[in-house]
Formats: sequence, structure tokens, C-alpha cells
Amino acid sequence: MVSLLNALPGALSQGLIWGIMAIGLYITFKILEMSDLTVDGSFCTGGAVCVMMLLGGHNVWVSMLAAVLAGMLAGLVTGIFHTLCGIPAILSGILTQLGLWSVNLAIMGMNSNQALNVRNHELLVSLRYMQEVEAGMRPFYQHPICVTLLVTAVVIALLYWFFGTERGSSIRATGANVNMARAQGINTNMNKLIGLMISNGLVALSGALLSQYQSFAEINMGRGAIVIGLAAIIIGEATFGKIFKNFALKLLAVGLGSVIYYVVIQSVVSLMDINANYLKLISALIVAVFLAVPYWKRAILPKKHAVTGKEKEHA
Repeated sequence: MVSLLNALPGALSQGLIWGIMAIGLYITFKILEMSDLTVDGSFCTGGAVCVMMLLGGHNVWVSMLAAVLAGMLAGLVTGIFHTLCGIPAILSGILTQLGLWSVNLAIMGMNSNQALNVRNHELLVSLRYMQEVEAGMRPFYQHPICVTLLVTAVVIALLYWFFGTERGSSIRATGANVNMARAQGINTNMNKLIGLMISNGLVALSGALLSQYQSFAEINMGRGAIVIGLAAIIIGEATFGKIFKNFALKLLAVGLGSVIYYVVIQSVVSLMDINANYLKLISALIVAVFLAVPYWKRAILPKKHAVTGKEKEHA
């Protein structure tokens, strides 16, 4: 239990960071109704660009902006494959993800990883900052949890504003019914491009934050991101779907879903004292359970309602 309590702040911080990635995935998966696998590559792209910009002497804000723009460019490539080349969305994402492997290596100077010395750079979030805040060496608002909460709030506020505009509403209409949207004169291909760019820009932002938090970027850091993102969306909907009806609250639910996912994983690892090498297996099993819960609910609840109805009739 002590090890779990000690690891909980780190799990919350990472959950919030990955939650931004999940919010980006929500745009394509739920709003546009597209399966975009670019995220496994664009997540690493954001981290790689941020780290290399910091190593090049740029401040953290410029580095993060460059990371977001790089992620948006990756989303644009996927969108071009899908809209101009007629390639299905899922295959377009796979092609971009495949190409980003080489691109990310090139960004990092053909090295599989690049490390940051926290002492030489002023970062937005860092595991070291968490320890320094707890030791009283930094103010509490520089704690990674506080910073990531603020970033998440800003992201949700901006998305809430944007999707309330005419362009944002047309993007939502495109996802709801592409044929009807096209019949209303909406440029659905442009909306798909914009949606993919925004989505992967947020994914890259999450990658940039994680690379700062762990003080390095690594070529495999985005592997499995799509699974974590989908798990966060499903967990958020299953947990808060009945009480969070507002669009902004739905985005918040996705972020909270990511936090729950990481807390559950950390609890299993800490309380059961499982070898860290089994983390991927544990993650897959946890995701499978959360993905199966909605199906089990649909399979069981109708039967309960049917039994209750029959009992009322007999009464």
C-alpha cells in the first residue's frame, strides 16, 4: 500500500498527460467517426521535436509549438491520403504511422532516443519537479499535476469554443452524417483534414509533455497509444456518460478516463507486486476488460428488464 501511495502522484501526472492524447483521439474516433492510427507515430513525433528543439537552445514554449505543428503536419498527410488519394482512413493512418518511424529517427539524428538534462533546461513538467515540490524547493503550482490540469483545462476550453463555431459545427455535422453534410454544401474533405490536423496536433502536444516529464524521447514511446486512447474514451463514457452531457464535460470525461486507466494499472502493479516486464500484458488485459464492460451491460440489462416486466405482468 505504501508503494502505491508513493507512485500515485506519478500515475496521476502521466494519466493527465495521456489524457490530452485521448482527447485528440476523441476528435477523430467519436466526432469524425474515423479510425486514425496515425497517433502511434505522431505521439513520438511531438516528443522528438520537443526534445530536439530544447537541445537546440529553444525555450519550452517554442519547442512545444513546433511539436504541435509537426503533429498537425502528420495529420495533414493522413488527411491527404484519405481525401485526395481515396485511401480508407484506417489504411491512411497506417501508412503515415509507418513513414513517421523513419521521420522520427531522422528528427532525433538517427538515434533511437535523445535525453534531456533537467538541470540545463527549464521545462513545463518533469518528474524531478515533482520531487522538488515535495521537498519544498519549488512552489506547488509547478507540480506536474497542477501544470497538466491547467493544460488540460485550456485544451478543453479551446476545443469547446472551436466546436461551437461555424467551422466546428460543420466538422461535427460531417462526422454525424457525411452525406447529409455534403448535401448541405459543406466541404466534408476539408473538415476531415482539419479534424485530423487538430487531433494529431493534440497527440503531439501530449508527446511533448511526456518527453519533458520523463526527460527523454524514444522511438517507441508512442507504441500502443491508440489502445490507451481508446481505453480512456471507453472508460470515460462508461463512468461519466450518464452525468456528463455537455460537450466540454464529455472531453473532461475522456481525460478522467485516462487517469483512471493509469491509476488502475499502478494499483495492480503495486499491490500485486508484479514484475514490470508484464506491464504490457496487464495493460492489454485491463483494456480488454474495460472494452468488454459496455457489451456485458447491453447483454445483461435487457434480460433484467425483461424479467422485471414479466414479474409486473404476473403481479
